[in-house]
Amino acid sequence: MEDLSTELFDILKFLLPGFLTAWIFYAFTSYPKPSQFERIVQALIFVVFIQGMVFCIKHILFYLGQSWSLGAWTQDVSTVWSYAAAIILGFVFSLFANNDLFHSFMRWAKFTKQSSYHCEWFGAFNTCPVHVILHLEDDRRVFGWPQEWPSQPEKGHFLLRNPSWISEKGDYIDMPTVKFMLLKSSDIKWVEFLQDNPEVEYVQKSTDATAVHNPAE
Repeated sequence: MEDLSTELFDILKFLLPGFLTAWIFYAFTSYPKPSQFERIVQALIFVVFIQGMVFCIKHILFYLGQSWSLGAWTQDVSTVWSYAAAIILGFVFSLFANNDLFHSFMRWAKFTKQSSYHCEWFGAFNTCPVHVILHLEDDRRVFGWPQEWPSQPEKGHFLLRNPSWISEKGDYIDMPTVKFMLLKSSDIKWVEFLQDNPEVEYVQKSTDATAVHNPAE
């Protein structure tokens, strides 16, 4: 029984840097967390990258140690570098996922047409920083700047900055006392991403409230 506990502890100790990388990745991206089994598989994959980084670091330090004494390479040193590599790897993967860096290169090289974003919904909001019109289930429309948006269309809320209702005639109905409006994503049928329109601009009315108007009116 003690041998089994020792082996289990060694396995967890071996996988822990991979779990740390996975935790950083899901903490800084909008990817939904997978099941427990998938997390273990991901941790194993991350451990492969981490071990490769530690292998390179070890040989670099050995090379530098020929000129400067850096101390002995021990198991504790290897453990510290493995956690450092796990942290670096987690932030690097998060950077690539949030900015579509890796897949943009792969698309340029004609290897894929996919993006790094976990769904088209998130990719549209992440790559199109423009004003939007939200069409509600009751056929009302609201215009504003998406300060925050849900990473998935099934749940979450929109936080619209400087919102305005849109009438049936297409007129903007200002809300000068409202700075933000919180809307439930399940109450929204679809979203319009607006092009740059010189007829729609922000007007600062006070230090605490702003509104949108149409100068053509």
